[in-house]
Amino acid sequence: MKQGTVTKRQRKSKREPQMAWYVFLMPTLLGILIFMVYPLIESLRLSFTKGVSEQFAGFDNYANVLQSGTFWYAMYNTIYITFFQMIIAIPIGFILACLINNLRQGSNFFKVLFYIPNVTSMVAAATVFLAMLHPDGPLNYVAELLGFEKILWLSQPLSAKWGVILLAVWHWLGFVIIINLANLQAISTDYYEASSIDGASRFQQWLYITLPNMVGSLTILFIIGWIGGLQRFADAYMLGGLQGSPARSLHTVVGFVFERGFGGQEYGLASAATYVLFLFILVLTFINTKLTKMKI
Repeated sequence: MKQGTVTKRQRKSKREPQMAWYVFLMPTLLGILIFMVYPLIESLRLSFTKGVSEQFAGFDNYANVLQSGTFWYAMYNTIYITFFQMIIAIPIGFILACLINNLRQGSNFFKVLFYIPNVTSMVAAATVFLAMLHPDGPLNYVAELLGFEKILWLSQPLSAKWGVILLAVWHWLGFVIIINLANLQAISTDYYEASSIDGASRFQQWLYITLPNMVGSLTILFIIGWIGGLQRFADAYMLGGLQGSPARSLHTVVGFVFERGFGGQEYGLASAATYVLFLFILVLTFINTKLTKMKI
C-alpha cells in the first residue's frame, strides 16, 4: 500500500508541471481557435450561401467563380507576377548569398543591407515605388541618361505588371539571401577541403558541392514563394487600386476576393474564391514537391 501511495504521489508530482505548461499554452490555443480555426469554418459555411440572408446555394458560388472571366484574369495576373518574381529573385539571391558567404570581412553589413527591405512594411515600400515609377521619377531619369525613352510604368498593363514585379523582387530578395546563407554555412568544409586536395577548381566545387547541397533551401523558397505570391494583395493594391488599374492588369485573386466581399458584399462568392485559391495552392505545392524529389 505504501508503495502504491508513493507511486500515486510521484505520478501527481510529474503531472503538475505538465498541467502548468497547458495553462501557459491556453491563451495561444484560444487565439488560434478564435482567429484562425473559426474563420476557416465560417468562410467554408459562407461559401455555400448567397445574399445577406445567407440562403443555402449549394455549389453555385463555386460554379460562378470558375465561370468568371474576371477571376481567371486575376489568377493569370497573380501567376504571372509570382512566376517572374521567383525566377528573378531566387537565382540573384542565391548568387549574392554565395558572394557574401565568401567575404572575409563585411558580410554582416551586406546581410543587413539586403534584408532591410524585407522588414519594411509593404505599404511603405509600395509608396516609395510609386515615386520611383512616376513618369518623372528616378527610374525614368536613369533611362533618359542611358538614351532610352520614358516608360509610363503604371499606364500600360505590361509595364504595370513589371512595376509590381520589381517591387516584389526588391522586397523579397533579402529573405532569399538569408535562407541561402543559412544553408551555405551548414555545408561541411570537409567537402571543399577534400575536393581541393583532389585538384578541383572553385567553379567545380560550386557546381558539384554547393549546388547539390542547396536543393533543399531552393525547394523551400519555391514553395514559400508560390504560397506567398498567390496570396499577394498589398503591393498590387497600392500600385493599381481596388480594380488593379490599368485595365485590371494588377487585379489579383485576393484583390478579387476583397472587391467582391467587402466592395460588393458578395460574401458567399468571395469565400468560394478563397477556397478555390486554397485548392490551387495545395495542388501546386504538391506538384512542386514531387518534381523536386524526382530531381534529387
